[in-house]
Amino acid sequence: MTPTLQTESPTPAVAPAVAGGGGTSRALRAARSIAAKAVGGLVVLWGAATAAFAAQLALPGDRATVILNVRAGQAMKRTPEELAGVIEQYGLDHPVILQYLTFLGGLARGDLGNSYQQYRPVWDVIGEQIGATFALTFTAIVLAWVLMVVWVTLTAGRRPQVRALGSLAETVTAGLPHYWLGIILMLVFALGLGWFPVIGGTGLHGLLLPALTLAIPLAGFMGQATRAAFETALTQPFVISARMRGMGDLAVRLRHVLRHAVLPAVTLSGWALGATVSGAVVVETIFTRPGIGKVLVTAVNAQDLPVVTGIVVVIAAAYVVANLLVDVAYTLIDPRLRTS
Repeated sequence: MTPTLQTESPTPAVAPAVAGGGGTSRALRAARSIAAKAVGGLVVLWGAATAAFAAQLALPGDRATVILNVRAGQAMKRTPEELAGVIEQYGLDHPVILQYLTFLGGLARGDLGNSYQQYRPVWDVIGEQIGATFALTFTAIVLAWVLMVVWVTLTAGRRPQVRALGSLAETVTAGLPHYWLGIILMLVFALGLGWFPVIGGTGLHGLLLPALTLAIPLAGFMGQATRAAFETALTQPFVISARMRGMGDLAVRLRHVLRHAVLPAVTLSGWALGATVSGAVVVETIFTRPGIGKVLVTAVNAQDLPVVTGIVVVIAAAYVVANLLVDVAYTLIDPRLRTS
């Protein structure tokens, strides 16, 4: 019996170590994945900032003259003394690479510069309006999720005609441009029926039409990605088991199938937050709504480049943060991913 005891005794001691090592390994893999995505997010921000800086250099004309004209609100011929003061203030006589590094250094410190037109920090200009834009963005995403869940739950896995109708509606809505849909909704529900104000305000009543303009195409896009996963989940053994226990069809779909089918939509929500902030710029202009859309249009028309650059960087940052949050949401929705 002695040889048997000697060969088997190490096993209990080794097993916990292996289990602990497995947990540590999973934690390291998760940390590395998050770190890699964070680095990727920094690359996206760097690319957006670099593109914005390059756009400033690509504009026709002398930048010092542009700055003075923006300040004055009109195009005028400038004296060498006026130009010299602006060139010195903004370091426009420095080599381009030094201007670029100075620009990146300011962004790293959270300094977006000062508005040419308003003579104050860009953060202040954006900060006054970004709350309205984020309210519109998050409302649109919530509405998109509600529309998508209701539509897919009602039409997925049904008779072929119903499934075809569901897929067709998703394909059509996913391709609707925001500017066209916004005008149609305004003509029908604001001007025609008078249910909503033509000019969107900050209240819920003025928020719904702009939010729907963003939500409807997004719901169609997410529905396309969710439908296949939803119909696949309907054929899984846990669905059959739930039905055998007497659970109704709607309860099975909402309590069991939906949870396994929404991961594609969660992935798209990370992309959608950044895309919806960008789309909000167009929608805010259509509905004359407060937000960074109006600020951006004004800044572009006035060639207020620091404000334009700041909005580009803020939108890129929203996209990066959203995609990092998606990774966390994955593990909350599907516990299997925690132990993968």
